[in-house]
Amino acid sequence: MSSLPRHADDLKAASRGADFSTRADAVPDGDGGGAPRGATSDPGAGAPPPRAATTDQDAPLRAALARHRAIATGLLVFMAALMLGSYALPPSYWTDLLQAAAKAGVVGGLADWFAVTALFRRPLGLPIPHTAIIPNQKERLGQGLGRFVANHVFTEDEVRRVLARLDLAGILRSFLADPAAARPAAQALAGTLPKVLAALEDGRARRLLTRLLPRLAGGPGGAALAARVLRQLLDDGRYNQVFDLAVAQFRTLLVQQEDRLREAIAARVRAEGGALVGWVAGAGVARRVLAAVNAELEKIETSDSEMRYAFAAWLRTEMLRFETDPERIAQVGRALRAALQHPTVAAWLLELWGRLRAALEADAANPEGRTVALLEGAFANLGTLLAEDPAARERLNRAVEGVLAVMLPNARLRLADFIAGVVAGWDTRQVTEKIELRVGRDLQYVRMNGTLVGFLAGGALFALLTAVFGRVAF
Repeated sequence: MSSLPRHADDLKAASRGADFSTRADAVPDGDGGGAPRGATSDPGAGAPPPRAATTDQDAPLRAALARHRAIATGLLVFMAALMLGSYALPPSYWTDLLQAAAKAGVVGGLADWFAVTALFRRPLGLPIPHTAIIPNQKERLGQGLGRFVANHVFTEDEVRRVLARLDLAGILRSFLADPAAARPAAQALAGTLPKVLAALEDGRARRLLTRLLPRLAGGPGGAALAARVLRQLLDDGRYNQVFDLAVAQFRTLLVQQEDRLREAIAARVRAEGGALVGWVAGAGVARRVLAAVNAELEKIETSDSEMRYAFAAWLRTEMLRFETDPERIAQVGRALRAALQHPTVAAWLLELWGRLRAALEADAANPEGRTVALLEGAFANLGTLLAEDPAARERLNRAVEGVLAVMLPNARLRLADFIAGVVAGWDTRQVTEKIELRVGRDLQYVRMNGTLVGFLAGGALFALLTAVFGRVAF
């Protein structure tokens, strides 16, 4: 015997010995502890490191594909064997029929094998044009899939049908009716208020507001707003407070500027009547004028003064003109626009906004603040309205449908682009494998059917041609 077999026998014997010794070391000792002989007392000594359990979720699909592929290939091999074996049969009509049918079955099976394989890879690795269609056309397939979903799934009719089944107004009503859900929602919405206010602090937003506010106030709506404010002051009687404040400020101004006013009046008397008249009567005229003004202001300070009633009547007349007189509306608009565009007024508004913003942010951060309470109350009122008013629910559903209908065209374009981008970002090999695992089994049936249909069609065609033309070569 040569040395090679001896070495092989030695290797086999050594392998059997090593296997036996391994099994012997693993036999439990007499105390039944189950520890291998020679093992240390440390339970972790010699233990293999834990291995992460990996599960192939596509294992059943992969096994099914392999099984059906084997059946289709076996059928093709059987058809080829039948074709070759037919040549060993004695010449006859039936032998020729069998040969023709088997040849057609082989051709049909090969053609369908090529077609199925060309979807996912190049057959036999040959660079044949228009093969490996899915890997080479992945981006185009993604674009087509995106367009299909956008144009045939997310249609306006389908979206309306889904919304009608959902009843968004009913869902919102149930949500708002639950205090345990409405309060966290109010707190979350109040928590977003600082971010909204911070966005308004952006320079572009501020410039937009400084341009937009004068235009809005300077339009026809500015005069109407002023009329509503004045009417509210009159109806509540608060115009008296404004009137008292104005009179008090005017009297304070007179007291502060009394000396200058005396000199100005005396100078005016001298300018009109001459130096002598000014020297004789200038100071007296000034005293009498200031005294008369103070007396009239004292009369106005009383709540039933004729001046107050005249002032209220004048305000009502002006309010009517603010709403009906185009010329006065234009005048008020120009005045408001000029006032809001004045640098001092703009600076005051910005300062007022800063204080208001700080107060809003501090209140919004408080879970028990007025902002949260106001939002929670608004949610409760809205829930009650939706529960008691079917027309309100219907209007809300219609409004949501209308908004989605307006947004849908742009959303469909974005959805198509999103799907195309996702598919384009997939790994080509992995995508091809995933698709093949899910449709490959059905495609193997195409191969089987092609082989069987080719066999039957070849036999039928041979029989037909033989019947028409006599013996034919097939």
